[in-house]
Amino acid sequence: MDNNPKSLRNFLEIPYDELERLNLEAKRKRLSRTPEAQLKQFYLAYLKKEKLLKAITIGFSDLEGRFHMLDYDKKFFLSSYDNLTFDGSSIRGFARQAESDLRLKVDWGAFWWLPSDVFGPGKVLIMGEVYDRDNKPYVMDTRGLLKSYANKLYKEKGYTVAAANEVEGFLLEGEDAEKNFNERIGFKVASHGGYYHSLPNDVLKIFIDRTAEAQRAMAFENEKDHPEVAPSQFELNYTYSEVLNAADQIQIYKLVARQIARNMGMTATFLPKPIVGINGSGMHTNISISKNGRNLFYDKKNQAGLSKLGWDFITRILGNANDICLILNSSVNSYRRLDPHFEAPNEIKVSEVDRGAMVRIPLFNEKSARIEVRSVGPDANPYLVMYSLIKTGFEGEVRKEDKDKRPRVRYLPGNMASAITQFRNSESNSRLFGEDLKKKYLELKQTAANRSPQELGTKVKNGEVLYHHEVYNQMLWNDF
Repeated sequence: MDNNPKSLRNFLEIPYDELERLNLEAKRKRLSRTPEAQLKQFYLAYLKKEKLLKAITIGFSDLEGRFHMLDYDKKFFLSSYDNLTFDGSSIRGFARQAESDLRLKVDWGAFWWLPSDVFGPGKVLIMGEVYDRDNKPYVMDTRGLLKSYANKLYKEKGYTVAAANEVEGFLLEGEDAEKNFNERIGFKVASHGGYYHSLPNDVLKIFIDRTAEAQRAMAFENEKDHPEVAPSQFELNYTYSEVLNAADQIQIYKLVARQIARNMGMTATFLPKPIVGINGSGMHTNISISKNGRNLFYDKKNQAGLSKLGWDFITRILGNANDICLILNSSVNSYRRLDPHFEAPNEIKVSEVDRGAMVRIPLFNEKSARIEVRSVGPDANPYLVMYSLIKTGFEGEVRKEDKDKRPRVRYLPGNMASAITQFRNSESNSRLFGEDLKKKYLELKQTAANRSPQELGTKVKNGEVLYHHEVYNQMLWNDF
């Protein structure tokens, strides 16, 4: 006998076509910079009116980019939304136990209606901003860091930063394949289909279709999706967006992919190189700058059609590539991907055609002029990635050797220990992130590096998977 008949649970479930309409409208409000007070009034009125909502999910990310969620009962939320607190001492990289309480403020523009078959019925998602006990923006909240800088560029220069990310991953056999990883066995791919040619009802294609449907419903504005080069590898592309929204969408993309894979009894992983001998996964990051609707990276009379602003942007990123490599490639496993035998973008250079270059200039027209940073791993903190690239592109130090027309070939670090050393010794990183964030980030990365051999070798090791910042749990971490 069913003791919990569905008829007793009358919670909100919205069809996918209606979800897309609602979320596109919410996205339009956000991207048109509707005033915060107006957004707050609109969504509070909706939450009060909608009787079938049971909870409001507030999402935030830790220093390493792991996505966290808190569900607040709707009635409690409506009475306490301006006084939400949580224990930050259990979040790696956040507050110490002695000063654990942190505040969550609601970012009213970052609002999504959710597909109930992925998130459960009766919920909406809103992104949160982390504040400290003194009601000041929390220094370790990287989403807040990105938002603040993007707003500064808009207010002071009229610049809008747009980004589009090509996030790759693998579909693996079994639930919790990462947490159950054994280096003697390795991962088992769920499908042997490859680039563009998986069968229509192959398990990988079914997974891609379901993930694309959920993304479309959440207003990602899909462009194309397909199996990638390696067996059981996937990539789902969607349109460019304002940089903070783009970073939020990366977190939602990965969350949705993981849940849909689990619904199918499998695992979606964003480890950059889960299997040796085949292509790894990247997160190619496309960036452009506009003002008053005009793309400032476009100049048809200049080299490659890219403006002086665009070329200066690239020069600064390449000049500081080793300094910020630990942000773009933030795990032990990510340095396996920087292998030149598998289209690895490990050369610190720019190219229009060479896919081994860290930065590429894709084919574009006036509207789509952009640069593509190819060395980013899919497990990197998207807020730190965007912040690092944009602020470096505008404000990074230009060294004498960066101006040399024929510089020597340079390469990104080959392992995490080297990247940590570069990050630690960089004075520009102290200015970029502040000493507190730099120190805490280094501590986290050094601890992870200490749990895995410095020399990567020919097979993926337990340490680089089980202690990975998107995989570990308390039991795994304390089993070291």
